[in-house]
Amino acid sequence: MVILTPDDVKQRFGPLFAKKFLVMVDERAGIAEIIEQCLARGPIEWDAMNRFRAGGAVTGCIVEGTSMTLHAKLGRFPVNFGAAAHDIGGQALEAVEVSGNEVITSWSGIAGAGVGVAACLPQAPGVLRSEYPTEDDLKIGGARTNRVQIISPKYEKVCFGIDDTDTKTEGATWVMALKCAESCRIEGVEFLNMRLVQLNPKVPQKTTNCVASALNFAVKTENVVELKEYVREFVEEHTFSGDTGIAYYRGINFMRDSPAFKWVKTEIMTVGQTEREAKTLGIEFLDNNARKGRIGAFGAVLWGNRGIEAAGLYDEHL
Repeated sequence: MVILTPDDVKQRFGPLFAKKFLVMVDERAGIAEIIEQCLARGPIEWDAMNRFRAGGAVTGCIVEGTSMTLHAKLGRFPVNFGAAAHDIGGQALEAVEVSGNEVITSWSGIAGAGVGVAACLPQAPGVLRSEYPTEDDLKIGGARTNRVQIISPKYEKVCFGIDDTDTKTEGATWVMALKCAESCRIEGVEFLNMRLVQLNPKVPQKTTNCVASALNFAVKTENVVELKEYVREFVEEHTFSGDTGIAYYRGINFMRDSPAFKWVKTEIMTVGQTEREAKTLGIEFLDNNARKGRIGAFGAVLWGNRGIEAAGLYDEHL
């Protein structure tokens, strides 16, 4: 076995194009999310299609510009791997495994895709080290096949929902939410994205647009509690409203779906109804108000990782 750091890989092959590599795991649900960023969109799109076709640990993929979010299951699985064909992928994710505070992802690639997994991805920011089974796996290009295990820190995914921080005359929840994320300087925490979640515009007690905000972070396990407290304190310090709600979920996916996904966009929910549904889904409230802001905060967490539809009315699509 040959073990190389990202700097070793860069020195051996020269600087390539991977700009980010981050793995979040939800061990309770047995799933993971892998975020990659490349210099260009083409390699990301090709990798995504081929990994999905190859199967293995991959269950789905989202491409946004030059970034990819790969959905995977934990464990090791057989792959349909070889030269790209109708039912075979030229690059594959064979396994995602947790070892203490690290995640080991196992990759295979052939020809140019082998260069991607053996030389490009292992030098990405976020990689700790890479392990090559043999010296032959370091011979890249041509029609060769390459295999590598990439080791990175284990992150978890957390989502915060925030609502009712503004009034008819002061504030904007999305502005305050983004400032909260931008100001976070906690080691072991990486801000992923923010979403504006459109709630039911027919709710009588609302500010003008009836929109809540969701913040998504990747966080190392030992820093989860500190991040929760930071977000709670920031929101409470900067809110203009006494109805502010702050909701929190730790995990990549909910264990089950809920009718509340539709309710928050189409019905007039009560705080009690919201709290009961949140409990069944494992969503926690961090605020001490227990007022109507919890409804929107709950809706923001529900929709915080559901794509562009979060910003639309229910069943509204581009």
